[in-house]
Order: sequence, then C-alpha cells, then structure tokens
Amino acid sequence: MGKGDKKTKRGKIAINSYGKLRPKRKKFKVSPQKIKNPQEKEPV
Repeated sequence: MGKGDKKTKRGKIAINSYGKLRPKRKKFKVSPQKIKNPQEKEPV
C-alpha cells in the first residue's frame, strides 16, 4: 500500500487519477433550501 496502490489516495496522486478517495473539487457548492416549519406561525 502506497504510491503503487491504485486504491489509495497516495496512489491516485502518483498516477494522476481521481476516484472515491480523491474526488475532484466542485466549482460551485449547492446550498440546501430552507423548509418552512408548518408548526411555526407566520407574522401577520
């Protein structure tokens, strides 16, 4: 296990590939939308 192992992060870096252990950086982050709580009353 190390630089020659294709299943480790260090191995992915050595062979310049990506996968589950070394995901590519996302350009944009998606933020979750706020869901209104039905128990809370809206201000009138």
